[in-house]
Amino acid sequence: MPEFERSQGRSGLVCAQVNPMRAGDRECMLPMARRFHAWAPNIAVKLPATAAGLDVLEECVAEGIAVAATVSFTVPQAIAIAERHRAGALRAKEKGLQPGQCFAVIMIGRLDDFLREVAHDTRAAADESDIRQAGLAATKRAYAIYRERGYQAVLLIAALRGDYHLTELAGADLLMSIAPAWQEVFVTKDLPREERIDKPVPGDVLERLGAMPEFVRAFEPDRMTPSEFMGFGATQRTLGQFVDAGWRLMENYR
Repeated sequence: MPEFERSQGRSGLVCAQVNPMRAGDRECMLPMARRFHAWAPNIAVKLPATAAGLDVLEECVAEGIAVAATVSFTVPQAIAIAERHRAGALRAKEKGLQPGQCFAVIMIGRLDDFLREVAHDTRAAADESDIRQAGLAATKRAYAIYRERGYQAVLLIAALRGDYHLTELAGADLLMSIAPAWQEVFVTKDLPREERIDKPVPGDVLERLGAMPEFVRAFEPDRMTPSEFMGFGATQRTLGQFVDAGWRLMENYR
């Protein structure tokens, strides 16, 4: 809270995540978001980037509630989040309210994890070095689109799997969620210090990755609609892990 107050709301926020078991339930998520928001002014409500979650996100922004859209891995999701934030912000301003901030998560390493399984299952030509660049390719494309369209939502890169996820995005105006174990690696290793956000993923890598339809859905801006986000493999995989490794443990403890 001191940081939130010192920065006039630009930093010092804490996320509170809605029930991942209800990622398609608007009637559950919106009251939960309002309840979390009432706890403290520096809470950003963490919502899934599903069709239902995006509806709740826009409503929250229109009410002045800060949000973070998670369970998001793809360019279409990143664009949908920014568009719904833009729509909610317009509604807020029409009512004379300060729009809620929006942080658009890309779980960069979780896209790699999912596509690695797809590549093994389908015997795709993409090798491990290609897979390690899949999330980077999606993130760099989303970042370029955000700059081109002037979105006010802020990209937040999460689920890093190695220092390459840090160094290859160096120079970008975005946020990173870095697990404690990786924080120590990043500050103790002598990593390259050069801007690489505008360095494209090589064309031959994209060609091999592009042989997998699931990568194409993640990379191309128009290959998924919000109604398809829930059924994307990485979404189901991640929601299951959130439920089993987190939410269910809390419910059992209670």
